Amino acid sequence: MNLNGIKLTWLGHATFRIETPGGKMILVDPWVMGNPMCPASERDPQQVDIMLCTHGHGDHIGDAVEIAKKLGPAVVGIPELCGWLGKKGVKNLAEMNKGGTQTLDDIKVTMVHADHSCGIQDGDQLIYGGEACGYVIEFSTGLKIYHAGDTNVFGDMRIIRELYTPDLALLPIGDHYTMGPREAAYACNLLQPKTVIPMHFGTFPLLVGTPGALQKLVPGIEVVALKPGVTAS
Repeated sequence: MNLNGIKLTWLGHATFRIETPGGKMILVDPWVMGNPMCPASERDPQQVDIMLCTHGHGDHIGDAVEIAKKLGPAVVGIPELCGWLGKKGVKNLAEMNKGGTQTLDDIKVTMVHADHSCGIQDGDQLIYGGEACGYVIEFSTGLKIYHAGDTNVFGDMRIIRELYTPDLALLPIGDHYTMGPREAAYACNLLQPKTVIPMHFGTFPLLVGTPGALQKLVPGIEVVALKPGVTAS
């Protein structure tokens, strides 16, 4: 796996930190403080310039408000989720919707579809948080990373391949709440990335999918099983 100057760290579950060649820090799905897979040394971020939120479930935005208020990143999400974050005091919101692309610092971010539920648990209320989504992130070096968010496989992943040609796909494989290895393998056939990094597995007992199970189903694709806290570059 060659990330062409990008530094990517899996923080467990669906949370990733990505450092651009220009030194900007991107945090995708900010759940670090209560994330049982996140190393203790990674639970207090000191720099976040861009925050990408795929949907409103607590295991994806659990620390979004606190980190955004502390560090002031540009916060990207679908309008309904950004509206909720704004009511919680988050500033610098960069809302968008599916099919849209915006440039933030030295990256381009495109919001794409995901097939998942979307409620935000706010105290004893369940609030509509807009549809779940994924992101294609394009870097100044030309590398493109697709973070699928929480999703099942869907046929229009082929459109993601044809329009955006991601080099690296970050795909959930845990099963039960997202696709498992079988569905993720089908997603690989549609997306045809050079490399896949599995995510959203092993955090809880129900998430039983494994990188090894996926690799057996996609022998022609590089499956990189990162350990939480380990940086690939």
